[in-house]
Amino acid sequence: MKVIGLTGGIGSGKSTVARVMETLGLPVFDADREALALYDEDESLLTEVKERFGASVIQPDGRLNRQALASIVFKDAEALKQLNALVHPRVAKKFEAWKSMQGTPAVIREAAILFESGSAADCDAVIVVAAPEDLRIARVQKRNGWSEEEVRARMNRQWSEEELMKRADVVIMNDDHQLVLPQLKRVIDDIVEK
Repeated sequence: MKVIGLTGGIGSGKSTVARVMETLGLPVFDADREALALYDEDESLLTEVKERFGASVIQPDGRLNRQALASIVFKDAEALKQLNALVHPRVAKKFEAWKSMQGTPAVIREAAILFESGSAADCDAVIVVAAPEDLRIARVQKRNGWSEEEVRARMNRQWSEEELMKRADVVIMNDDHQLVLPQLKRVIDDIVEK
């Protein structure tokens, strides 16, 4: 079974491309969604996060205060690195369990920080979804209601699109001018079907 990595910077349309790939019959593991679910499933993770980042990241009901945690880690590169060190090994374990239940010739491993987390090393190929920066910012502002400054703060904590594209096996342009589906069909023919 081939593992195809799918990544792209915030606002690139990576999740939209993932949904299209699912409609083409390729199961998608959304690492970002699975990481968020871990906070509700894994009490030891919550304990470790509280010990590292303080009681303010836990709500009175015992659940993660995502906004409080985000306000810490997206302003401090070392804090983000420490959080990722707690979360990524657990996500990798979930991926392996999920993959073992799939019966397809290929699966998609979608992650915003596929390269940064080291997960790209376990992929047979990596697809990067790219879009112009101004379009990415506008998409995130519309989707999340964030200011341009908030979007740029998140972008600055991810690798640049140029760096992602240099490391990609395939780049899908999602710039609202080029059709995504024909690009994906070529990718499937080139990577999955071979």
